[in-house]
Amino acid sequence: MRRDLRELLGPRPLVLAPMAGGPTGAALVAAVAEAGGLGLLPAGYRSAAQLAADLEELRARGVSRFGVNLFVPQGPCPDRQALDAYLDALRPEAERLGVELGEPRHDDDDWEAKLALLLAEPPPLVSFVFGCPPAEVVDAFHQAGCLVVVTVTRPDEAREAVAAGADGLCAQGLEAGGHRGGTRDDLDGQLPLLDLLGALRGVTDRPLLAAGGLGSAAAIQRAQRAGALACQCGTAFLLADEAGTSDAHRQALQTGRFPTTVLTRAFTGRFARGLANRLALAGRDAPGCYPEIHHATRPLRQAAAARGDLEVLHLWAGTAFPLAEARPAGEIVERLCPAG
Repeated sequence: MRRDLRELLGPRPLVLAPMAGGPTGAALVAAVAEAGGLGLLPAGYRSAAQLAADLEELRARGVSRFGVNLFVPQGPCPDRQALDAYLDALRPEAERLGVELGEPRHDDDDWEAKLALLLAEPPPLVSFVFGCPPAEVVDAFHQAGCLVVVTVTRPDEAREAVAAGADGLCAQGLEAGGHRGGTRDDLDGQLPLLDLLGALRGVTDRPLLAAGGLGSAAAIQRAQRAGALACQCGTAFLLADEAGTSDAHRQALQTGRFPTTVLTRAFTGRFARGLANRLALAGRDAPGCYPEIHHATRPLRQAAAARGDLEVLHLWAGTAFPLAEARPAGEIVERLCPAG
């Protein structure tokens, strides 16, 4: 029998965001769990075999209270002409860095294999971004004893998730770093976090996790007063000792070179918030072609990281990134959610 979400959260009302691509790994999830929070292990960009290894490492660290986050598969690029034009515009950057763009292929992020793995070895919780999973998938996880949380950015997405059987919702406000996690990849009707929490409270009584701009204890307390059961924080942990954040990303966050953030499709073909460097601004209105643009820009981003070229890297960060500190994760948990 699956536990109630309130019971699973533990002593601190804090959830570690599943920052895919490196920052959130087993070490950071374990450190946050030890400090009383709940960590979400990212399955995005990982094969089923890699995810199995991550789960083995996490369990070897003695962590039993955690969740796993999955990307709901997207449809193929709806406008190949626009995609080709955008990639043509990127080629001078690739040539400057001495690489070729990758193949703009479509895939489902190993969806079926990951579902099979997690249903065979169920974690306490699974969460979803980029859409609501089919009701039969939610039912299967319920039968396996898992709680299900769906990320939403609008009230209509919340209604869909509740209808599918979600046990809780992650309310992602406009301030959040990284990809927009809702179903639709546009900015219409997107709300700041506190407004979103109020809107969601008008359509459901399911437990809400708040995400976006939560870089201080005061911000977390405001979100709780607005109706959040707990708060999901990612950017606050990017500089944690245990985070797998790249050196280039850490440098960009700490130098003050990029003082603002922007929502952009430049790097992956899906809107995401990151530091406002040259490519993020130039490609902010790139076509909505995820994961095709993600695969195409990967060699470019890898070359930029190797050279320390911060102008063409995806530097995901929420609006509260200036509050992030380079400290052990346990100290960050204590700063955000002081004991007592």
